[in-house]
Amino acid sequence: MRLRILLADDHPLLLKGTQAYLNSKGHQVVATAQDGIAAYYAILKHQPHIAILDFDMPKQNGLEVAKAIFAQGTKVKVILLTLHQQEAILAELGHCIAGYLTKDTALEELDDCLNAVLSQKTYQSSTLKNNIHIPSQNPQLEKLTASELKILKYIEQEYTSAQIAEELFISKRTVEKHRSNIIEKLNLDSQAHSLLLWLKQNKMSF
Repeated sequence: MRLRILLADDHPLLLKGTQAYLNSKGHQVVATAQDGIAAYYAILKHQPHIAILDFDMPKQNGLEVAKAIFAQGTKVKVILLTLHQQEAILAELGHCIAGYLTKDTALEELDDCLNAVLSQKTYQSSTLKNNIHIPSQNPQLEKLTASELKILKYIEQEYTSAQIAEELFISKRTVEKHRSNIIEKLNLDSQAHSLLLWLKQNKMSF
């Protein structure tokens, strides 16, 4: 099926690359946009089958655009692209968004994602699935968010904050904030190795 697709990304090279890929597959890119407001109005104007939106855009991010489009009651299916996992996006999967891809595997998985969305299914990047870990039976872990659980997995493997930041494409400061929140939620003292000691005493099934 030849799809009518709108693309929105504030990085011109990524925009052109995705557009070229979709054209090579026989799809029609009806419009492109480089910020959320422009994407919103272009979607309303062109009513594409699919809108592929970057999460990190100026003026409005991709999720805000998806929510606004959903509120309009359109039949446009939204696929969001992002550099790393965003819990707010996961919460909307199956609601105002139909697909969620990370940019590192977007082109590799885009065909599968489009097919799933057209079949009225949701699609989540394999990278995201591999990074979502179900907590073990330890009730203390139920206090932690998905992002904190992911950080905890790396801490268990004795990664430094800098190494975790590099793995997850986030800042070292963000990692340290997560680490601080985890220590507080687990009621640990603030000593440097308290979290690692807790993990060794409480074997987790991440």
